[in-house]
Amino acid sequence: MDGSEALNDERKAEIQDAYRGWLAARGFRARRGQREMIAQVARSFGGAAPRLAMIEAGTGTGKTAAYCLAAIPLAQALDKRVVISTATVALQEQVVFRDLPDLADHAGLDFSFTLAKGRGRYVCPKRLSERVGGDGGRQMNLAEIPLARIPAPDEEKVYAAMSDGFGAGTWNGEFDSWEAGVPEDTWRAVTTDHRGCTGNRCEFFQECPFFRARRTADDADVIVANHDLVLADLALGGGVVLPDPEETIFVIDEAHHFPDRAQRHFTRRARLRGAVQWLEQAGAAAGTCAQRFGRPSEVERLAASMAPELETAAALVAQVGEFARQLEYPGGSDDRAHHRFAFGRVPDVLAEPCGALAAYCDTVAGRLETLHGYLEEVSSGERPWMHAEQAEDWLGPVGQLAARAASDAGLFRDYAGAAGSPDREVAEDMPEEQGEVVSTARWIARLAFEAGEDHELVSAPLDPGRMLAEVLWSRCYGALCTSATLRALGTFDRFRELAGLPDDTQEQFVPSPFDFPRLATFHVPAMGSDPRNPAAHTEELGRLLPDLLAMEPSALALFSSWRQLRQVRDGLPGAVAERCRVQGDRSKQSLLEDHRAAVDGGEPSYLLGLASFAEGIDLPNDYCRHVIIAKLPFSVPEDPVEQAYGEWLESQARNPFMEVAVPDAAVRLVQACGRLIRHEEDRGRITLLDRRIVTARYGRALLESLPPYRLDVAR
Repeated sequence: MDGSEALNDERKAEIQDAYRGWLAARGFRARRGQREMIAQVARSFGGAAPRLAMIEAGTGTGKTAAYCLAAIPLAQALDKRVVISTATVALQEQVVFRDLPDLADHAGLDFSFTLAKGRGRYVCPKRLSERVGGDGGRQMNLAEIPLARIPAPDEEKVYAAMSDGFGAGTWNGEFDSWEAGVPEDTWRAVTTDHRGCTGNRCEFFQECPFFRARRTADDADVIVANHDLVLADLALGGGVVLPDPEETIFVIDEAHHFPDRAQRHFTRRARLRGAVQWLEQAGAAAGTCAQRFGRPSEVERLAASMAPELETAAALVAQVGEFARQLEYPGGSDDRAHHRFAFGRVPDVLAEPCGALAAYCDTVAGRLETLHGYLEEVSSGERPWMHAEQAEDWLGPVGQLAARAASDAGLFRDYAGAAGSPDREVAEDMPEEQGEVVSTARWIARLAFEAGEDHELVSAPLDPGRMLAEVLWSRCYGALCTSATLRALGTFDRFRELAGLPDDTQEQFVPSPFDFPRLATFHVPAMGSDPRNPAAHTEELGRLLPDLLAMEPSALALFSSWRQLRQVRDGLPGAVAERCRVQGDRSKQSLLEDHRAAVDGGEPSYLLGLASFAEGIDLPNDYCRHVIIAKLPFSVPEDPVEQAYGEWLESQARNPFMEVAVPDAAVRLVQACGRLIRHEEDRGRITLLDRRIVTARYGRALLESLPPYRLDVAR
């Protein structure tokens, strides 16, 4: 059955009945925008390929219910699965614990759903058991294994509590549900990856929370994941953790984050000090492994072969490091600056050692994979080594070293291949139909730590959409990208380009049902400073902010840099500063809890933060009556990816400021303003402390991209 056959009169009636039943059961009124979105999703997934759509649904549309009510019945009729991907844990939990149960209970639809997480979010019962087993001899063996950690006394108490909770069934073995929280290093010792897992050969297989979750996901109609897990599965070829893309309808929620996540996911990095460390650990692993398991001849030969290779590789890393130390690193923060290679071109003096280093890393990775294979055979009883019971302890560390070697080999190979071919020249040599392809940004970051200096080689794709088109859009049965902020300056063009969606992707804008002119005022006060003069602007912000905060019992003030945030905070009068909850002082969750408690107690409370506070937090009613935005949210000019993309655009006689900076700022401004009105009877004010929105030539476009607030612009 194809999509058009699935969207027959019977299916349309099923979707309509589900919507009416859900509305009646919840006592809701039908919303025009929600109805339109349901119809669009049904047409998209019930039509001919490519079944791709972009829908911007304003706050209050009820988009989760809309896409679920259309996608789930169609997927069941087509014998497909639905994967809902979110950017934030908050939305993921909302979908799994509130929205989907609500639809299952009230819409008359019969479907199953589950939450999918990566293996590293689940405890490994075997490793947890070993941490609380009290085997002193085993602790000594662990000390010999590279990357293994001997637990500290306070960690042993945490592991004991985890073991008790897991055994009693009061804890499900998930990192995110351990209420007390746990540091990443402590958690890493009791989880594993596929290289350290023996699967159904493990004595804990039946009770393993990861495999329990996998079994549930295998049978679920709807799987809720996050963007990183979707991208990781696609990078492995698809169908490894999640269903095969060809058998899946993807709903990419909070889709405005998806291209950035894809770019980060496909970015290669290699730290030089880190490379030296894993080279040393690889040599130690091979030698110690030979001793621990009774000197098997195959391991002794492998260790002997690796020794000179590791020595040569370390010398090449030192050569690359010497080159990196001689570069200039303009600007940047005190602990992080970068040297970007124009048009992605890597000098020959760097590319040559990188090419040799890539070859050696590949060889070492292959030998470590061979050793990992031996250990798997020992663990399963196929290879008779002494002390075979210890083989499983080595699987994870050796596998991690092999993966690290392969990863660094990929980065060094990328740099070697970039010699003498700047992206501009490549574009000029391409056929006309390929001339729009953007290549890669490459730079070296200088990192300063208390223990000394390090250098990180980075290669980032400037066109993540090209990769998404290859691994996702061209393969999946259907996909919907949705968010409250997909459009920039009134069009989907910028998102379509970033995401790599084809020109025939369907698009729809569903405006918010909120009566914004009645609910909110957008105010631009008279100011004497310009944000392009940071010192003067910061000084004026410090003078204006106390009176602005005092206008309402609660406020969210958003800054564009840590420096400005701290300077303004430090200059506030003591009585005002005491009412402020400032990002960086404590965890975000703790600040929000204290803020809500203060407001509930009738006390004024003000949140001060950066961009991460501009979305993903819900502060309705008195929790936020005033959003104060320090300046227009243009991206940081020092970002090497932004610089490289702008450089490429200029080489094509295009304007990076108007094509990239302004549209991206428009999206961020809408997101920041969106913290204010959270439901139909909410109210408040927005103040922008940046006159460029009314004086600059691009200002009108930014104003017109906002919801229709009441405008109050001082002349």
